[in-house]
Amino acid sequence: MNTQDMKPSTALTKAPSNRFTPAQKRFTQAALTSAMLACFSAPSMAQSWHDVLSEASTWADLNLRYESVDQDNALDDASALTLRTRLGFKSGTLNGFSFTAEVEDSRIVMGQGDYTVGPTGYNVGEYSVIADPETTEVDQAFIQYKNEKLTLKGGRQVIALDNHRFVGHVGWRQDRQTFDGVTATYALNEKVNFFYGYLTQRNRIFAEAADFDSKDHLFNASFKTAVGKFTAYGYLLEIDNDTDNALDTYGIRYNGSMKGETVNWAYGAEFATQSSESGSGDTATDYDASYINANLAATFSGITAKIDYELLGSDDGAYGFATPLATLHKFNGWTDQFLGTPAQGLQDITFSVSGKLAGGKWLLAYHDFSADEATAEVDDLGSEINVQYVTKVIDNVTLAVKYGSYSAGDTKVDANKLWMWASTRF
Repeated sequence: MNTQDMKPSTALTKAPSNRFTPAQKRFTQAALTSAMLACFSAPSMAQSWHDVLSEASTWADLNLRYESVDQDNALDDASALTLRTRLGFKSGTLNGFSFTAEVEDSRIVMGQGDYTVGPTGYNVGEYSVIADPETTEVDQAFIQYKNEKLTLKGGRQVIALDNHRFVGHVGWRQDRQTFDGVTATYALNEKVNFFYGYLTQRNRIFAEAADFDSKDHLFNASFKTAVGKFTAYGYLLEIDNDTDNALDTYGIRYNGSMKGETVNWAYGAEFATQSSESGSGDTATDYDASYINANLAATFSGITAKIDYELLGSDDGAYGFATPLATLHKFNGWTDQFLGTPAQGLQDITFSVSGKLAGGKWLLAYHDFSADEATAEVDDLGSEINVQYVTKVIDNVTLAVKYGSYSAGDTKVDANKLWMWASTRF
């Protein structure tokens, strides 16, 4: 697995002057918490408190998964059987306020734990990586205020924007990614939506071993029209580690669809530009790179065929476009060869077909990888085949099998990964 998802990129850079100071951050969190608690404190609200508790809801979410990894290198093959349990509670609403809490636990089952999780120090250097550490932690804990148009959240929460390419929850892993901070969503009407988030910590997929303090600003605005949905965004990321660093990305996105007599079409396009600065003085670095995506899908007779082109650009072969908050497993092949973009950049042309069979859903995809700015040593980045079948055996139980096979190019090694899982929620 690429170490991009395990440690901060050295390409992150100096903070713009408009970022919040630690004092401002503490004041914002304290003010929000005090305001929310004040709304709950009146002794005359005894009956309302009773309503809050009586309207509360709870849930459990379990995922039992087997994963194996076979790579053409010196590491032993890896295998893991893990059970993730997630227990949640949501209160009723009082004057627009509610509270949500969720605890997450992941355990190795039947001693099947022959794998490596580098950041946690588990079996380092022995096996291939399976990024599912044993852990018990608070997954979510936030206070929410909601009225007809505005939703405010303060605390630890899941954030997933658009298609997860820039901000996601990495829900594929047993310990998903969440964020500490404050978010606001404002729906001007049914067509126009605004989102802002200020994040103070990134709670990543390696338990607490690789969490980052941060000073991240997330801006996202969308507009639905008769011809499709347009989105504009700005993600200003900074790791709070007493060094000058900043990773700023601005982009636009479009998605649309059209129904025909026999064929339904879906299409989209996206462009983003990124600046990455780090360090100061003689050691300072400053890079720029671009992102492009274009996709077209056709559905006919229950089958969907899709072609997707994605470019994570390079800055003269020295830096590759980065998306450190993304649900990375969703993109560029399921064997996770490109969790960190190569310095030469990455072009991924994907052909996929999907449909329904025997009450379930199947998917077959082929990825062709190449460098954006090739060198004499690095041009062909390999290819990958992905296959998946998912079905529900009863209302609340899902069974699935998934396979990825990566064929190396000028870099990396051949790799095969297999997953089988059963999940339920109640």
